[in-house]
Amino acid sequence: MLRSDSLGDNAPARYAFVILVSLIVLLFAHARAAGAETTDSAGSAATYLTTVNLLNVREAPNAQARIVKVVKQGTVLKADATVNGGWLKLSGGAGYVNGAYARLVAAAKPAAAVKTLSYTVAAAAGSGSGSGGGKPAATAAAGSAGSTGSASGGGKPAATAISVSLPLSEVESASGLTADAIELLFGNTELLGHGLEKAILAIEEDYGINAFFTIAVMKLESGNGTSKLADRKNNLFGLSNGKGGYLSFKTKADSVRRFGKLISDNYIGDGYSTIEDISGKYCPPNKDWPTLIRSIMKRDYKRLLGESA
Repeated sequence: MLRSDSLGDNAPARYAFVILVSLIVLLFAHARAAGAETTDSAGSAATYLTTVNLLNVREAPNAQARIVKVVKQGTVLKADATVNGGWLKLSGGAGYVNGAYARLVAAAKPAAAVKTLSYTVAAAAGSGSGSGGGKPAATAAAGSAGSTGSASGGGKPAATAISVSLPLSEVESASGLTADAIELLFGNTELLGHGLEKAILAIEEDYGINAFFTIAVMKLESGNGTSKLADRKNNLFGLSNGKGGYLSFKTKADSVRRFGKLISDNYIGDGYSTIEDISGKYCPPNKDWPTLIRSIMKRDYKRLLGESA
């Protein structure tokens, strides 16, 4: 009895000690996990594909953490870091998954290589092709972004400075193009007058696809809007229906929106993010496709400078 009473008297102290030790262990484990986190280079997310039927996304990098959602096999995941024990830290604070059940599709890549310049385009120069033989009505050389009007004055419209970025490899980047600038690039082609400018800028906003790239693919695949597919089906990108034929669209702008979703979901989402990567899947028979796309982009770039294309 004495022994039993003695144990009872010490029980609260023992429980307090156990709780304290447990808290210390948990804090130590958390510190180890945080210290062992390895971030991907250049702040770019790596792309993974889930390999099991159902994979739990957890609140913390351990199997006891609360499940925030469940993803199916074949789901594309973006991960910013690998945490101690092989857990993947998903982008945007979406949670953690066990890396043993996801296959690396594309390693983290540095930021897109882009070529940037500044130029000025007169405000009135954005309405169609104008009368200048396909060149912008008013441009100034790079480096004059601070200019606010034409040199000669005389009632000419004030110029607006914009900065554009030409993708050299990765297609995800902001072009800096405006609707007026795109109209200039469509001058003397069958692409002008269909309201494509708004759709092109929309897929850049929604999916991050550089407008220079979209325009180049459109020009190449539709022959500047003159192909039979463009004329009869409003299909500017040679998009197939998966049954040996080609998709038909109500408007040409609809084909632009479909192209944006396709590139985002089936290419960039699967790790095909460079011009070369996309070419191998989009148009495998044509080995010159990347070169042709770059050539069109550079020609459009020069045209905005008022140089000879």
